Amino acid sequence: MADSEPKPQTENVEYDERRLKYLDFVQMAAIYMVICFSTLYEFAKENSGPLRPGVQTVEATVRTVVGPLYDRFQHVPFEALRFIDSKVDEYVHELDSLVPSLVKQASTQARAMASEVQRAGFADAARSGYKRLEPAAREMYGKCEPVAEEYAVAIWRRLNGMPLFPQVAEIAVPTVAYWAEKYNRAVCYAAERDYPVSGYLPLVPLDRIAKAFDEAERGPAAANGEVATAQ
Repeated sequence: MADSEPKPQTENVEYDERRLKYLDFVQMAAIYMVICFSTLYEFAKENSGPLRPGVQTVEATVRTVVGPLYDRFQHVPFEALRFIDSKVDEYVHELDSLVPSLVKQASTQARAMASEVQRAGFADAARSGYKRLEPAAREMYGKCEPVAEEYAVAIWRRLNGMPLFPQVAEIAVPTVAYWAEKYNRAVCYAAERDYPVSGYLPLVPLDRIAKAFDEAERGPAAANGEVATAQ
């Protein structure tokens, strides 16, 4: 009995080692695409009619040729993702050390507000807290937004220099932009209907974000063009 007890713990450790911290959605998306492709392929094969024997012959040949290569390199994509995930983790910790004290102060005030909500009730605490913190929050937002934008652009430049990150970004960025636009539309809809919650939900500045990252990507090229013009 004593020998069988450590087994679940070992399985949990192995699962944690194979789990990505930031890019887990990329792995899930790849698995989902493989499942969809396999389902479509099986459906097409089952309905191929007289072509089915030929399809099975080609499938067997491909398995014979590609099988050894797959067994040899099947872990390479995950190892690449895990490497990028570890680099993202390093940059996140580096950003955390560079975050201004104003942002950390905002986090402390948010935790204090959460405790007040639990004690006094959500409605009264939200109303009084919003009136009390709105001026300070607006001032803090105005000070922190340019700094956060600058750090985000700097990290984006460094990540773009990493292998495979541009390919991952091409998949992730449109998805994030799509859901951010959905969120903005929901907030605008709530504001048009005069829902009280709309006053507490900020809009995601998609145009400013796109402009900042576009300038970050074109920055080196633009700088080289200016130097050439000056010469």
